[in-house]
Amino acid sequence: MQMIVDSLRKRGKIYKKMQEVAPKELGIRNKIKIYKATDLNGYFWAIFAISQKSRVLMKDVHKMEEIYAKLTIFCEHNFKHKIIFIDAPLCSKAAAAFKEAGWKIQ
Repeated sequence: MQMIVDSLRKRGKIYKKMQEVAPKELGIRNKIKIYKATDLNGYFWAIFAISQKSRVLMKDVHKMEEIYAKLTIFCEHNFKHKIIFIDAPLCSKAAAAFKEAGWKIQ
């Protein structure tokens, strides 16, 4: 989590509260780190961190959207911003799909 906080701090993003959500709480089995955060203006942020060896493809985009939908139901509110940290090669079509869905890729 410290790496994500440092990376966001370099970009000028500071949060009042940042809490990790375990994937088991959402009923998923993916190896992903999920955080919900509140910035200084009171906006809610969904922060996902993916670390995998294989390329991130379109099927992964659909999977992340499903996980995001489960997160909004679990937290009982929508998020103003969505950020995804990807530590793997990214397919160009998947990158375009993430941006079209409103994700910020880091």
